[in-house]
Amino acid sequence: MPTEEQCRFAKTHEWAFPKGGTYLIGISNHAQHEITDVVYVELPKIGRKVKAGEACAVVESVKAAFDIYAPVSGEVVAVNPELGNNPALINLSPYDKGWFFEIKAESPKDWERLMDHDAYRNFVKTADAPS
Repeated sequence: MPTEEQCRFAKTHEWAFPKGGTYLIGISNHAQHEITDVVYVELPKIGRKVKAGEACAVVESVKAAFDIYAPVSGEVVAVNPELGNNPALINLSPYDKGWFFEIKAESPKDWERLMDHDAYRNFVKTADAPS
């Protein structure tokens, strides 16, 4: 399973990790911390075609509901079966047991456009900085 340093990130805080010809998708540690206690996850259906930036899953926490966006375009080929019974895995292990779904990407260019770990860390610091 990926470490945070091995992932690439969207500005909406989803991560992607290459796994053979597919990408595992989840949300960053920063995002799960902001969302707080996850109580429910609605995952996309296997076979669904998604475009990069398209809302395709929903996370509900004790605070609110949040859309999860596809960081790459392609077809959903797997979902994490553990999240239905234990959505708290997103908080406990966002890069290992808390992944959301797997996409067979249309183009590797989508992944290349995502921020690497250092760029994402800087993005989060800038976004969190007081104006």
